[in-house]
Amino acid sequence: MSSKNIPQIDPNADPYAYLGIIPNPDGSIARLPAVLPTFAASSDPSDPVPFLSKDIPINQEKKTWARLYLPLSTESSAAATMTKLPLIVHYHGGGFIVGSAATLLFQKLITEVANEVPAVVVSVDYRLAPENRLPAAYDDCVEALHWIRTTVEEWLTKYADFSKCFLMGTSAGGNIVYHVGLRAITCADHLMPLKIKGLILHQPFFGGVERTQSEIRLANDKIFPPSLADLMWYLSLPVGADRDHEYCNPMMGIKLKLLEDMKKEGWKFLVTGWDEDMLIDRQIEFVSMLKDRGMDVIGKFSVGGFHGVEIVDDSKAKIFYGVVKDFVVSL
Repeated sequence: MSSKNIPQIDPNADPYAYLGIIPNPDGSIARLPAVLPTFAASSDPSDPVPFLSKDIPINQEKKTWARLYLPLSTESSAAATMTKLPLIVHYHGGGFIVGSAATLLFQKLITEVANEVPAVVVSVDYRLAPENRLPAAYDDCVEALHWIRTTVEEWLTKYADFSKCFLMGTSAGGNIVYHVGLRAITCADHLMPLKIKGLILHQPFFGGVERTQSEIRLANDKIFPPSLADLMWYLSLPVGADRDHEYCNPMMGIKLKLLEDMKKEGWKFLVTGWDEDMLIDRQIEFVSMLKDRGMDVIGKFSVGGFHGVEIVDDSKAKIFYGVVKDFVVSL
């Protein structure tokens, strides 16, 4: 990570400023657009980008929408082979309180996955907390699955293989993948022809009241310390809930029946993490919990990286794209 990428504000000293948010008297927050700039979709093949993208509304009342990504080579290759591409439904990070499907920071990761796999990607824009606390994000992301299965949008009906659907998310998005998966398995028949094959949790955002060893070790981390996560959970969990709520701590309220149903359906998990991310102990514990219950799960934990490292380190990002590709094409 180059020095220009290292945030200049200490997240332990001023987490609000670090995130670019300002608390309002009514409990909402103001988000400074300069901290997480956005970018516009482009469906013009003449633009100098290796993908096409467009924005589609999902629920106008809730103001939710999705950005669709199509590898630029898709149309010609699909026409030549008559083979549709896997579908990846993506949920962005941001601690449930910042970010969107249009955030520039997430663009490279999404587009590279789309091109490397290759796959059609639907990046869902869900409602944010604290204005819409959890489970609002889960509700919106499940609704997006139902929208996908019924849509007449040509990029999906023509190019996406609905029988090879993967849920993928980074950080808070990884948390959403798990909770949306738990909901989706209860209505799998109603999601047809959308058939989920795998869940990809990239550095998933989990927590708990008691500090883990990695949280203690990285208490003064300048990228993503526990104190920053505490603020995110305070703003996103239901009012009055602590960090042992099941939305935060996956060790609480484990849904044994739903996990068993996932196993019967052949769903597989991919969970990735890095040793310098204070979340790694919880991620490893999560993988162990799944394995103990007979789930088919790959835990890919590596040394020398921090939270969100693939966004700023191209060499590590390339490895990650390869891991995702191997996972998708194996199913």
